[in-house]
Amino acid sequence: MSTTSTKPVAATDENKEGLSQGQIVRRRFLGNTAAVISLVVFALILLIAYSSSGMFGLPGWWKYTHNGVNDLVNGGRPTLQLFPLSLGEHPFGQDRLGRDTFAQTMRGVQISVAVMFLIGLVGGTIGVVVGALSGYFRGWIEAVLMRLTDVVIVIPLIIIAAVMGQVAGRAVGADVQPYFLGLFVGAVVWTGLARLVRAEFLSLREREFVDAARIAGASSARIIFKHILPNAVGVIIVSVTLSMSAAILLETSLSYIGMGVKAPDVSLGLLISQNQEAFQTRPWLFWWPGMFIVAICLCINFIGDGLRDAFDPRQKKFNAKRAKAAAVSAHSETGTTSTTGV
Repeated sequence: MSTTSTKPVAATDENKEGLSQGQIVRRRFLGNTAAVISLVVFALILLIAYSSSGMFGLPGWWKYTHNGVNDLVNGGRPTLQLFPLSLGEHPFGQDRLGRDTFAQTMRGVQISVAVMFLIGLVGGTIGVVVGALSGYFRGWIEAVLMRLTDVVIVIPLIIIAAVMGQVAGRAVGADVQPYFLGLFVGAVVWTGLARLVRAEFLSLREREFVDAARIAGASSARIIFKHILPNAVGVIIVSVTLSMSAAILLETSLSYIGMGVKAPDVSLGLLISQNQEAFQTRPWLFWWPGMFIVAICLCINFIGDGLRDAFDPRQKKFNAKRAKAAAVSAHSETGTTSTTGV
């Protein structure tokens, strides 16, 4: 008669160490190599962009400005050398007027990223509020808010954003026009997040801890902000992060068709639009803004994927060494059990 040993299922390392939810999320995110590298690259892009051109009224370390006209050096071609490393006078080259492309690109990164964050902030706030109210209260509140959402969804986003961009350009000065553009566009890109938050609230409002809060006499506002919203924050953060990647592409598209950021200011999309005719003769004027758009979008997407994996408890990173060790251990235990008998 063979004997079999029954062992309790081993707890995960996270449960063994008694980590909090925040510590678990941080550990999972830092364990995602692509997300961490993307975060570092994105931080470096922002650091170079803001430190070179200056910020908050402080001068930057780069001697040229994005709208300053200078003498042509090296025929306007880039002076950047990788080996030996040398920036030269104009590392990204110059346009036909002698404006420094590096300064223009860094200013474009500043404006595009600022618009991206504004769109994500405004759109995320409206989407969370609309989704939370409609998902928690139901009834006529849900009907009104969801019909409003359906109306906004029916109208093509690029048309609404283009109209908002034109309104922003006429209503305010050129210095603050990009920021008003981000506010206006953010006011129409919340529909997807609103539906996602509504679905999350519909599920969470039926949970036991919400019933316990109601019995304890908690108000609706306290239940929403103290009990339900913290449990949906993972979905919200991931959705907002990924929508920011789409936001910078939307801003680029609007600036490309002349409905976004206006001169004398610049954005990455506006630089591509202004230099599209020089693609054959001066390709560096087109490629540098395009490369930064691709780099920023890739970084945001990878960071969003890392946040999704960190907040979703069902996401497990496959570890080949751990899986092999577990298989060897299971095989040895099976062999030991099979040879044991009475």
